[in-house]
Amino acid sequence: MKNISYITAGRRKNAVAIVKVLEGSGRVLINEKTLDEYFGGLERLKKIVLKPLDVCGEVKNYDFCVSVRGGGVSGQAGAVCHGLARTILKLNDLSKAMLKKEGLLTRDPRMVERKKTGRPKARKRFQFSKR
Repeated sequence: MKNISYITAGRRKNAVAIVKVLEGSGRVLINEKTLDEYFGGLERLKKIVLKPLDVCGEVKNYDFCVSVRGGGVSGQAGAVCHGLARTILKLNDLSKAMLKKEGLLTRDPRMVERKKTGRPKARKRFQFSKR
């Protein structure tokens, strides 16, 4: 059995990712699937997920097991990216400057705006009729 080093959480929109670090060979498993199986042909999302690993580069000795739920695929990719960055920070304090420079340690605060009363959506208005 492999030892779990750290457990961290990453968030984006309504998605929450729990990242566990194991001793291994540099694999990333999301909900017990590989990156290609989980995100399919969405290369943009795969790049978002792997950005913290590309910035640091020296995490080939660990496997990352991610459990992500909530939100859509874009929010989940952002949550996994945030969780991986926070995990790498716990593994190696020297990587903080690189991760901070890329903006990977900051949670993205943008959320969906709520729907207002008297409107069909958050900002959209019903058609105005003078007569």
